[in-house]
Amino acid sequence: MQKSERLVLRLAIFSRFLLISLIVTWRFLYPPYDSSAQLNPSCLSSSSTADDLSHRAGAAIEGSVVWDSVYFVRIAECGYEYEQTYAFLPLLPLSISLLSRSVFAPLIPVIGYRAVLALSGYVLNNIAFVLAAIYFYKLSFLILKDSAASLQASVLFCFNPASIFYSSIYSESLYALFSLCGLFYLFSGSNYVAFLLLGVCGTARSNGAIHAGYFCFKALLQAYDAITNKNSISFALQAIVGGAAYSICLFVPFAAFQAYGYYNICVCASNGLRPWCNSRVPNLYGYLQSHYWGVGFLRYFEVKQLPNFLLASPILAIAIASVIYYASLLQQTLQSYRMASDSMTDPHGKDNCQESLSKPLIYFSFIIKEYVCSETGNHKLQRRKSAFKASASEKFHYAKHEMDSFIKFKQGYCSVLVFPFILHLGFMTFIAFFVMHVQVATRFLSASPPIYWFASYVMLSPGTTSRRVGFVIWSYSIAYILLGSLLFSNFYPFT
Repeated sequence: MQKSERLVLRLAIFSRFLLISLIVTWRFLYPPYDSSAQLNPSCLSSSSTADDLSHRAGAAIEGSVVWDSVYFVRIAECGYEYEQTYAFLPLLPLSISLLSRSVFAPLIPVIGYRAVLALSGYVLNNIAFVLAAIYFYKLSFLILKDSAASLQASVLFCFNPASIFYSSIYSESLYALFSLCGLFYLFSGSNYVAFLLLGVCGTARSNGAIHAGYFCFKALLQAYDAITNKNSISFALQAIVGGAAYSICLFVPFAAFQAYGYYNICVCASNGLRPWCNSRVPNLYGYLQSHYWGVGFLRYFEVKQLPNFLLASPILAIAIASVIYYASLLQQTLQSYRMASDSMTDPHGKDNCQESLSKPLIYFSFIIKEYVCSETGNHKLQRRKSAFKASASEKFHYAKHEMDSFIKFKQGYCSVLVFPFILHLGFMTFIAFFVMHVQVATRFLSASPPIYWFASYVMLSPGTTSRRVGFVIWSYSIAYILLGSLLFSNFYPFT
């Protein structure tokens, strides 16, 4: 392990101890707003292994389970009993159940089964976050080729504003681990390992299936290389078909879980069909989000939700700034390549759409036009055919050189390898702002690497402005860590 990786490991462990200490401190100093988390009825199934709590330690652990953590622990104990529980994917509950029945099984007689389930969830997620932080650094260095920026971004990730959820019984830690680990192996060239890891990621959160876009991006790069450098259409088609196959298969875990819910609720149910069962394409997850949580396009745009928009505004601002910053760097990079086209002229010595002709699609449109004109007997254009072909060939060669130069530029934030991450971040930002409960954006976007890459480059840039921006970013992270550990752990609303 490199020196930087060891530093990230130590910081990740320290950040988790800090979060746990804050949670314990706030719970000790302030009583929870809602103590109903301790009122857990027995499972509907008669095979429940739950027992009554009779120990203070077990009661304290079980009482710390709040908000969505209640669902995850309940599913781990009793399975999917109710329709709304199918909104929570199975990776975390299954992992908690396995861990509680193996490693922590000796503690069941001591503190009770439910407390062991909660303890398993806490241990599992905190360890998963530490591993995720290490792979965050590995992925950052692989993409950016910049050790300083990668280390700075990893430090920011260790103390990200959604840290409370990475140390609670939520799916963020497992999602981040399998997402970052899978993307690292994908860009390292291990497609099969990446496919397996990203497939598992899709069983942690529904948005895990969006990683299919990375396989499409890699397939397009391979196809372009096969056509331009190897002159092989077969290799290009093979890359595209392979990327499409990987992408489609990444949706299988999520689709399989929806089919499992359909079977239990619509096929095996004895108390009547639910409304979504009769749909032409039954969409369990969409129905649950809309019916139970009111999720939908622009449905959250109400005056009373303004505080939640303000709560999510910092992470949304950073996400939008990350996309804009990359777009500006990309424009500057491409503009520097296009400057060489100023000297390109038509056969008569006049400038002829120098910027548009640098694009391959425009070149192909001119080829088609020339072909049509030649077939209709336009002899005047035919006499200029050889001259035009020479000029067009030269311009297409320059366009290819421009594209090659951009694709081979693989260092820093404007690297072509950052491009799919930017698209991913842009899509999730749109969903978080217009479709979801906007306050969830803080944790929904917290595992997106471009946010931390952008912040690290801004903070490492020389100048007073960069120092001020860095101070604002760190103040925001620290404030949300303190606020989140206080409000969330005591059952108050927080993102």
